[in-house]
Amino acid sequence: MRTIPFGPDKVQVSAVAVGCMRISSLSENEADRFVKEALEMGVNYFDHADIYGAGSCEELFGKVLKANPGMREKMFLQSKAGIVPGVMYDNSKQYLLQAVDRILLRLNTDYLDTFLIHRPDALADPCETADALDTLVESGKVRYVGVSNQRSGQMMLLSRYLKNHLAADQLQLSLTNATMIQSGMEANMLTDGAVDRDGQVLDYCRLEGITIQTWSPFQHGFIAGTFLGNPEFPGLNQVLKELAEKYETSDTAIAAAWILNHPAKMQLIAGSTKIQRLREICGAAELKLEKKEWYQLYLAAGHMLP
Repeated sequence: MRTIPFGPDKVQVSAVAVGCMRISSLSENEADRFVKEALEMGVNYFDHADIYGAGSCEELFGKVLKANPGMREKMFLQSKAGIVPGVMYDNSKQYLLQAVDRILLRLNTDYLDTFLIHRPDALADPCETADALDTLVESGKVRYVGVSNQRSGQMMLLSRYLKNHLAADQLQLSLTNATMIQSGMEANMLTDGAVDRDGQVLDYCRLEGITIQTWSPFQHGFIAGTFLGNPEFPGLNQVLKELAEKYETSDTAIAAAWILNHPAKMQLIAGSTKIQRLREICGAAELKLEKKEWYQLYLAAGHMLP
């Protein structure tokens, strides 16, 4: 498994991370096998959130860790908080500190390697939020801090009061949902793709050494479903098929390689709980597309080259 530098210490983590949003669909034995298989593939990064399965995903993962002494030290464990489902976003110090304590209890661990703010809270005081993150690091409960779904300006505001360096920003990115790339490609144009919906977040993260973690790497729209095998994307799926045949792999691996071939050294969050699918995605970390093939996929996804 190829690794990428992460955080201010440039620690090496796997280019593919396991997203644990659906892990509660597995039995305890199935989850145990899945985590072990992922580690054997070289994946050492596991991503959670307190709202995944209303906490049941973290609880199940915690049982796996309890049943396997020594496993915790072999992995990077990440979780997120800040969403009160259907009610509000809460980035207050009290809420975040309490959320992390509950996360640690469910995961059966003393610390998180990374803690992310899940969504930006419009009513949050950035000074207070930064104080919460710094407190978590100083207490030893968290090693690295970051955000999710934030624009560059929001990170700049938070960082003004933050002692610790933001290590990651988790953002949606796929072949069909590529606004952070598309807006740069169509710069200085009057096209829809030229609209900067992300605050130049790709350039900002690269300048500041913030790892972009890509969620829903095979989705089109927000939660519309996958573009893989979808009849709405015949051209894209044809190119995926051709390249999969050339490289003797799957369309899933090619779509993942498109992200992992970007020079920003992004980390792909794989949300599948199927071992074979995860193996295909992990294989993409070693797959080097030709530049013209990367652009061929980009065009087939419906984007333009001015």
